[in-house]
Amino acid sequence: MHAILNAIAEELARLKADGETTVPVSDATLDGLRAMVRARGAVAKPAGAEVVVPAPVAASPGAAARPVVAAPVNPLRAEREAAAAKAAPSGRPVVAVLAPVVSAPSLPPPPVMTLPDGDKAARRAALTTLMREHPVCAARVRPGLKLVTGAGALEAKVFLVGDAPGEEEEATGEPFAGPAGELLTKMLKGMGLSREAVYISYLVNWRPAVTAGGDADPSGSRPPSAEEIAFCRPFLQAALDIVQPDLVVALGGTAAQGLLGAQFTTLAEVRGRWLDYGGRPLLVTYHPNYLLRSASNRSKRAVWEDLLKVMERAGLPISERQRGFFL
Repeated sequence: MHAILNAIAEELARLKADGETTVPVSDATLDGLRAMVRARGAVAKPAGAEVVVPAPVAASPGAAARPVVAAPVNPLRAEREAAAAKAAPSGRPVVAVLAPVVSAPSLPPPPVMTLPDGDKAARRAALTTLMREHPVCAARVRPGLKLVTGAGALEAKVFLVGDAPGEEEEATGEPFAGPAGELLTKMLKGMGLSREAVYISYLVNWRPAVTAGGDADPSGSRPPSAEEIAFCRPFLQAALDIVQPDLVVALGGTAAQGLLGAQFTTLAEVRGRWLDYGGRPLLVTYHPNYLLRSASNRSKRAVWEDLLKVMERAGLPISERQRGFFL
């Protein structure tokens, strides 16, 4: 149960970094969590954790308002839970709990990248081999699963960066392979692009495992740690050097913080602004998971306005119909 509660806190931290302030959770999920807590008797607060329980949140007319602390165990369950809560009249908005991320085992210094001369395809192949054969990377890939090395056009103008692979991604070895990836494909199509026309990568190339009692919990994920991001940064930089994109797009708060090396309270502080990453224009927008959880036209329009900026900066044609999406 401790691992499940850790995973919940870590997913809430990820949602907070992506700009979420509330998460819809069904009564069935809340009742299940309460039952687990009662069965244990009491759950000790993790060292250094700060649990914030707000004033009661207003519920639907005639229903009792109540502060609660709960969330789906992982991003996949988050998406399913959000959809179920939206459909069910008994769903409640809940406020995230701030808790420390479970630290990854200590890593060695980041690798020094030396790629052979050659064309982009040859250098990309060498980078992929180096990543897959690196002992640190290999040790962090679960048995039977795959490292996610990035994919896309080597002449891409637009380079998209997420935080880390999830369950579907580590199963297929492809970036953004799950529901968020399906939505990302639709977003790109709206821009007049395909996945094959852009390059997609991550801050960290393995799925960060939740640790419980020294063992990896295969059912959970967490945001990548600062040490993991620092270790994998040379891989990301090498991919950028090979592709030479016109601009970079950070998908979500964790990706933005990892690229910018800056802390911000909410994603709104940096979203939609042109910033600099290593001399390249960088734009921060929401992760597709945000739209899976908050599928209002207002949310879609906010993201679409960011994508219009990307299209303009990349010199892509924009029709009047595209300008009016989600208005």
